[in-house]
Amino acid sequence: MSLELDQNFGWYVKVGVHKIKLEKEDLNEDMKKKAREELRETPENVECALKELRKLLTSETDLYIPIDCDEYLIKFLRPCKFYPESTLQQIKRFYTFRKKNPIYCYNLLPENDRNAFKQGLIGFQEIRDNNGSRILVIEAGGKWKPSQCTLVELFRSIQLSLEAAMAEPKTQVGGVVVIFNMLGFSLSHVVQITPSFAKMVVDWIQDCIPIRLKAIHIVNQPYVFNMVFQIFKPFMREKLKQRLHFHGTNYDSLQKHVPKEALQPRFKGTMIMPEMDGGLLCDLFCKYKEEFVLADSYGYKKNGS
Repeated sequence: MSLELDQNFGWYVKVGVHKIKLEKEDLNEDMKKKAREELRETPENVECALKELRKLLTSETDLYIPIDCDEYLIKFLRPCKFYPESTLQQIKRFYTFRKKNPIYCYNLLPENDRNAFKQGLIGFQEIRDNNGSRILVIEAGGKWKPSQCTLVELFRSIQLSLEAAMAEPKTQVGGVVVIFNMLGFSLSHVVQITPSFAKMVVDWIQDCIPIRLKAIHIVNQPYVFNMVFQIFKPFMREKLKQRLHFHGTNYDSLQKHVPKEALQPRFKGTMIMPEMDGGLLCDLFCKYKEEFVLADSYGYKKNGS
C-alpha cells in the first residue's frame, strides 16, 4: 500500500490491485450523454449559462471567486442544471455557510485535517456505482473514537473529501453516494450530536454543498442510532428523506443500490481490497495542495480586506 505517481494520470494510492485517484480527466462519451440528458449540458446551454452567470456575479462585489474560470463556474452550474439564477444562489449559500461556520471551514486544507483520515474514518471507493457516482464510505461507528477525533475534525474531513470529489468532472455529473457504517455506534457517540449541529449539517446538505447527492446509505446501525436520527429528522425536507436508505445488516438491500463489485467483503461485496491506510488518502489530497489552498481562499471578503 503506497502513494505512487503515474505519468499518464498523476498521483494515486495503490491498495492491492486497486488504484484510488482523483479523476480530473474530461468526461467520456457516456458521461457527456448523461450530462445532456440530466443536466441540460449542451454547448449552447453551457455558453449561455457561463455568460449570464458571470454577468450576475459582477454585482456580488463582496464575493471573491474566479469568475473568469470556466472550470470553476461549471463545477457549480452542473448540479444546478445550468440555470444561472439558481447557480448564483447556490454559490452565495455555499460561501455564506463557510463564513458563518469558521470552526468547520476556516483553513480547510488536507495538511491541517489529517486526524480523521489517519484513523481510517474516510474512504473513497475505486469503483463507482452504475450511475457513475463516486462512493464515499464514512466510519461513524465504533471505529470513530470521539476522544481521539472530535466531531469537528470528522466533519471537516468529510468536507475536504467532498471538495476533492467536486473537482472531478465525472462526479459533478454522476454525483456522490455516501455509505455510513454505524457498526459499534453507542451512547458515547450519541452525546456528541446536538440539535444545533444536526441543523447545521442538514442545512449544509440540503442548501449549501454544490454536489449531486444521490443517496445516503446507513448500514449496521444499532437501535441507539434511532436517538440520533430523531435529532436530524425535523430539519429534513422530503427530498433528502427520499435519498436516505436504512439497511441494518441487510446487505442484499444495500446491493440493490450499490453494486457488489464496488463493495468490500465486510459489506458482502466482491471487491477484494485490503483495509486502506486513510493517511494515504490525505497524502493524495496533499498532492493537490495548491488547488485546496485556492478553494480555501474563495468566499466573502473579510471586513477591511
